[in-house]
Amino acid sequence: MKRIFRIGTRDSELALWQANTVKAQLEELGHQTELVPVKSTGDLVLDKPLYELGITGIFTKTLDVAMLKGDIDIAVHSLKDVPTLLPKGIVQGAVLKRANTRDILVRKGESNFENEAVIATGSLRRKAQWLNKYPHHTIESLRGNVNTRLQKLADSNWQGAIFAAAGLERINLLPEYHVKLDWMIPAPAQGAMMVAVLEDDIFCRKALSKLNHAETELCTSIEREFLRTLEGGCTAPIGALAMVDGASVQFSGVLLSLDGKKKIEVEKEVSVDKPIGIGVACAKEMLRNGGAEIMETIKTELSATK
Repeated sequence: MKRIFRIGTRDSELALWQANTVKAQLEELGHQTELVPVKSTGDLVLDKPLYELGITGIFTKTLDVAMLKGDIDIAVHSLKDVPTLLPKGIVQGAVLKRANTRDILVRKGESNFENEAVIATGSLRRKAQWLNKYPHHTIESLRGNVNTRLQKLADSNWQGAIFAAAGLERINLLPEYHVKLDWMIPAPAQGAMMVAVLEDDIFCRKALSKLNHAETELCTSIEREFLRTLEGGCTAPIGALAMVDGASVQFSGVLLSLDGKKKIEVEKEVSVDKPIGIGVACAKEMLRNGGAEIMETIKTELSATK
């Protein structure tokens, strides 16, 4: 009897799009598949910012448990939501080719951001970078899946809300009124999809290896080791982007205070043949140059909100 891949996924429109992409690629390789949608805590609790929930891997934990219990064989995630340390027994099976890495502002009409404005986001990274550039603006918390957040924006008196471009593009929801935020450094691994699998499941790991995109795996690994070394988790204002440019890898990283007033940046370029350790090296440089103090302040401030 031929084995059927049970693909675990969150049940939002975007998550199902991602899971169906993996499903189609596995079926092209001759495998049989079925989707197993679940709701994560991050999808169910929408009245609090993520950092107040205090759960590492809030969008991935439910699927991790389902995999360890044997209810699913693999799980499809947005890699930026995945903790840098995976649960024991679970490994990264494949990273698919990356989509748009950038953030965008979905705006309502022609807004002049030199004046006062209200901008919505549930991300500490986006909030801090926006306030660093526009300290006179007000930031409102915005949670929910892509569809929910777009509707909340439409129903509000906000001037705009910040989204990952890839999510809106994937499900054809990119509004006409949007601005590319090329100055905003994205979350580590933003725009990339990852498939998790049990470490001892050789059959699934072999199949998933054929879906892996080597360049995306390289760049996201650099970004995630930068994040891991800073010990930021996915809730601190940390951005990172690595890109292959010919024979080199270019890396940009940023760390900000929660209010955006303090900002430390780092940039490096290394040979594509010797990229190992660039993320760690950049993070350590940042910690030496004031980042350690910022991280301690962030941890204290976030602990006080829980």
